[in-house]
Amino acid sequence: MSTTSYTPVIVDGIRTPFLKSGTEYNNLMAYDLGRYAIQGLLARNDIPLDQIDRVIMGNVIQEVKTSNIARESALGAGIPNSVPAFTVSLACISSNQAIASGIDLIKTGQAKMIIAGGTETMSDIPVRFKKKFRQKVLAARKYKSPLDFLKFFKGLGIKDFLPELPAIAEFSTGETMGKSADRMAAHFNISRHDQDEYAMRSHLMAAKATEQGLLDEELFPVKVPPKFNIVEQDNGFRADTTLERLSKLRPAFIKPHGTITAGNASFLTDGASATLIMEEQEALRLGLKPKAYLRSYAFVSQDPKDELLLGPAYATPKVLDDMNLTLNDIGVFEIHEAFAGQVLAVLAALDSTEFAKNKLGREDKIGLIPMEKINTRGGSLSLGHPFGATGARLVTSAANRLIKEDHQFALVTACAAGGQGHAIILERYPS
Repeated sequence: MSTTSYTPVIVDGIRTPFLKSGTEYNNLMAYDLGRYAIQGLLARNDIPLDQIDRVIMGNVIQEVKTSNIARESALGAGIPNSVPAFTVSLACISSNQAIASGIDLIKTGQAKMIIAGGTETMSDIPVRFKKKFRQKVLAARKYKSPLDFLKFFKGLGIKDFLPELPAIAEFSTGETMGKSADRMAAHFNISRHDQDEYAMRSHLMAAKATEQGLLDEELFPVKVPPKFNIVEQDNGFRADTTLERLSKLRPAFIKPHGTITAGNASFLTDGASATLIMEEQEALRLGLKPKAYLRSYAFVSQDPKDELLLGPAYATPKVLDDMNLTLNDIGVFEIHEAFAGQVLAVLAALDSTEFAKNKLGREDKIGLIPMEKINTRGGSLSLGHPFGATGARLVTSAANRLIKEDHQFALVTACAAGGQGHAIILERYPS
């Protein structure tokens, strides 16, 4: 292994339009969406396919037929079978981890060209039978005579034949993410009005960005079989949303006094994303223009019960310190929006001296992030949140915004189930 450090850059990034689950992608597998994203990336970038060193994809809700979905998506997209591929799963920051894994391979000289992204469908989640029924099915493999099958139903009740849906609660705490987010918002005194106002902002920003074509550079149209209707844009944002409409929605998790509703929470989404990350000199050798340097990143973990979604507040100071930067140096912020209350709680924690002293061991707070620099093209609340794909969307958007908005540094942050979080700093590539 080389001891020389190499410089990773992002050359390009694309995604399929993000769609509400149960809509146009309803009959597609996550594998399909993954290969569409990779095909879109390859269509826009003339690169020698046999020189791709790895394909890395994030995925959360796993389809057993495509357990290594990165490999299947790569093959389906036409990448040579000589290119290794692997899948990572880290909840909502899975494609963040895919990119970070690529960064590490490039920095250590093990790779020069990597496709990193993620894919997810919530339209076709795996539904299992109850455990007792599954045990019976496995035991039946050893049956030798027709009479043996009479034993199959012995001990089974009606409930054992009912389907078992994937749990929406944290395994370690038994608490849903929404409930944890509701409690966290209350802890930081985030009002229902503030959450609804933030959610409305996200939807209006996404609608405006779509209307102005600002998302076109990251979107790649998808032809959905069997009729091959063309999907060109996201379908989850609501251009006509108002505070009045949002205020009428009932609490979704803590009833009747909770503050998180369907209107200020992200929705179930299908979609995929892919980025082309390379070693800087290799990109230049191939005549490609990088968009940004991929600088310092950090992954963190906290108490999954009381600080489930507070990871960005812990990861942000790590990457800022590593780069010797402050929030004032950052021109672009891309923050994952699981819930409006989660985003506002993270912002409050970063601007809290008490949090800095008690949780970060620092005398001074990290600071206030100006709202006008955050998610100016919409976020997960409005664009959607395919678990395995969101991180690469955030990084792509940050790189594009750095160029369009003429800033030097961008900060991408995201929370994830299990009390984990991530942050990464991008630096605009010089023109």
